[in-house]
Amino acid sequence: NSHTEEVKEPVHALKVKKLVEHAIIPKKANQYAAGYDLFSSNTEDIVIKAQGKALIPTGCSFAIPHGNYGRIAPRSGLAWKNHLDVGAGVIDSDYRGEIRVVIFNLAQEDYTVTPGERIAQMIIEKVVPTEICEVDDLEETTRGEGGFGSTGVKLNEITDKLNKENATA
Repeated sequence: NSHTEEVKEPVHALKVKKLVEHAIIPKKANQYAAGYDLFSSNTEDIVIKAQGKALIPTGCSFAIPHGNYGRIAPRSGLAWKNHLDVGAGVIDSDYRGEIRVVIFNLAQEDYTVTPGERIAQMIIEKVVPTEICEVDDLEETTRGEGGFGSTGVKLNEITDKLNKENATA
């Protein structure tokens, strides 16, 4: 048979509790969306001043399955059209308080968050179990200690070296 069967992974329950009656339960825009849209639970407009920030309530708390965490991420439309970004976006699996979203307004104009507005998304991600192990030395890598744009510089150095070697060959 040339048909391939779609392998389904087990679905874990993401329990959510409404903390206020008017809170909107998060939902995915479609079946393939990575994140659940989070909605503001404010009852009045919240104005985020230009170049300012605000803490926006969702009116919801979650029980994220152990071995996972919730990552609060910006919605691409708000980021692109309105210059809004989110911060402090890690929700541990044992946290049971209200999810509130830090929104930064990077624009030159004020932004108004209306009641029930989609403000961010929460993506459930796996946590890789790790343990700190202090060592005297770390294995060497090609990158080494280069950071903050160094890989572009290193790539140019490698390209120049290869070009010189090819020119003399």
